[in-house]
Amino acid sequence: MGDFIRIRYVRRALGASLIAGVIGVAGLAVPSPAAAANPVTPGSFTGFGFDQCEAPSQMAMDRWWKHSNFGAVGIYIAGNSRGCRKQTNLSATWVRKQQARGWRLLPITLGPQASCNPQFPRYRDDPRISASSTKQYAAAKRQGISQANATVDAAKRYGIAAGSTMFYDLEGFDTGNKRCRESAMWFVSAWSHRIKKLGYRPAMYSSAASGVKAMYAVWKAQPRGFVYPADLWIADWDGRANTSTKYIPNSPWNPHRRVKQYRGPHKETHGGVTIEIDSNYVDLGRGSSARRVTHCGGVPVSFTSYPDLKPRTSSYTPSPIYTKALECMLRERGSFSGPIDGTYDAGLVRSINAWQRSHGLAVRKTWTRAAWKTLWAANSRPLLKRGSAGEAVRDLQRALNATSAPERAKVTGVLDQNTHVALVAYQKRLGRTPTGMATEVTWYDLAHGR
Repeated sequence: MGDFIRIRYVRRALGASLIAGVIGVAGLAVPSPAAAANPVTPGSFTGFGFDQCEAPSQMAMDRWWKHSNFGAVGIYIAGNSRGCRKQTNLSATWVRKQQARGWRLLPITLGPQASCNPQFPRYRDDPRISASSTKQYAAAKRQGISQANATVDAAKRYGIAAGSTMFYDLEGFDTGNKRCRESAMWFVSAWSHRIKKLGYRPAMYSSAASGVKAMYAVWKAQPRGFVYPADLWIADWDGRANTSTKYIPNSPWNPHRRVKQYRGPHKETHGGVTIEIDSNYVDLGRGSSARRVTHCGGVPVSFTSYPDLKPRTSSYTPSPIYTKALECMLRERGSFSGPIDGTYDAGLVRSINAWQRSHGLAVRKTWTRAAWKTLWAANSRPLLKRGSAGEAVRDLQRALNATSAPERAKVTGVLDQNTHVALVAYQKRLGRTPTGMATEVTWYDLAHGR
């Protein structure tokens, strides 16, 4: 029942700290040149990601895209200390296909490691970071520059666009060892400087209790000439899907400059495919955001709820605000050509009746909450998951706001935690699998006013 990709890992106490770090990493295949330019990765994104030792097969990636809430995937592209040197699937074609699908990639390098890490060297040809303090750790700096060159060479061969974020994986080490700690930090500084010089964005992955904590101490000290990674990937297996950790404050490397590996190696199955992964919460770039869109010259169409509307009577007057929104959206859907004046008149009723007939609704003068749902689901119906952003997400949020109170969401254009919770409540009420993703089934239910 699917692929099984296994990852090796270690949790080792060093001094008084518990070091949590993932040792299994992916290797570097010999890719063919990319056929076309890919977007910068991961770009601006707030959502879930996973990482594993070996890049999954195309079938596995396709299944997980359709059936999981993950939108980002960590891939180890370089470094002689990686655990999975032989890659069956990773190539420039693989990278291009994942990005075309919508995956955000987190390229990682695992090269020389801290001199006091007992797990390395792993092989005979993966030297440790030099702990020589001569000329302010000049040897470690040279290693960092060399590794940055190798990282960018690999990124280019895989077709990973300039400007993309490169993560250096610095596994857990004894931060009480001064020369070991300082040489590792200056290695990362040189690596970061060179990565930036070569046109990419430098970042670091490490255990919250060791490498991240050590980097924060350097950040506080502000040594002359030190270059900091632009982003941090924090390994802290506290089970909390956020970017906070008890080891450093929330202020540095924020906002939108962190990834947190909040759960260590475990197996998950999506779409019949099982992979052993680490779970991550990603918040990078500007975070997921949706550009502002106006309708009908500025008519408001986003509300916290959508009421039934009907023609005016002696005791009832339909809201002109909601009526304008209805006129506007029917016009944009090609079903209304009258003036957008907030008047619930005979012309609007004719358009309403035409819409009702074409969407399998009871034909009557009243516009119901069920009809609102069909209106919002009548446009594009893409697969939406955590981190998705755009007008289609707004349509989903508006459709949910035409349901009962527990299922309503703030209209932001981003499928965030609030929208996820609302969507799960809607799916549960209809007896659907509560994925928190807008799938074909979700759009079907909304389009039929359920």
